[in-house]
Amino acid sequence: MENSFNGYPRKFKMSKHCNTLHQWFSEMKKFVFPFEEREVPKNGIYILFEKGEFAHSADRIVRIGTHTGQNQLRSRLFQHFLKENKDRSIFRKNIGRALLNKDKDSFLEKWELCICGVRELVHKFYHQPCVNQSRHDSSDRMRPFKFRKIDVDRRICV
Repeated sequence: MENSFNGYPRKFKMSKHCNTLHQWFSEMKKFVFPFEEREVPKNGIYILFEKGEFAHSADRIVRIGTHTGQNQLRSRLFQHFLKENKDRSIFRKNIGRALLNKDKDSFLEKWELCICGVRELVHKFYHQPCVNQSRHDSSDRMRPFKFRKIDVDRRICV
């Protein structure tokens, strides 16, 4: 039976695991942006939720992530939610992409280009300062998000 796992329909099994994760994460302390740096570990996993989104009678998980270097969790959260640079956060880039697509905005073509660390090119190409690359790249759009965290002793390779 291809659509089953250990005798259970795959959909039932996944839904059960998904429910367990949502319930488990809902019991953890909730953080908002900006956050108190000392309350967030240097290494760990973050679980992201958006205000008003629910699943399994709990806040709906919209993203689970970690960081690439030792002691970089706080920095990664800063890149995603407080620093307005879509080329340092795939999460921020995807949100901007979705909003530009929704609006059928011609700026999407420029948004897709990665211009990491090339300040002069940014100014020339966007005809504006580097700080805010689009009306869709704003920390105001990131405010509805909250997160929970799992502490780990050192960086996790995934």
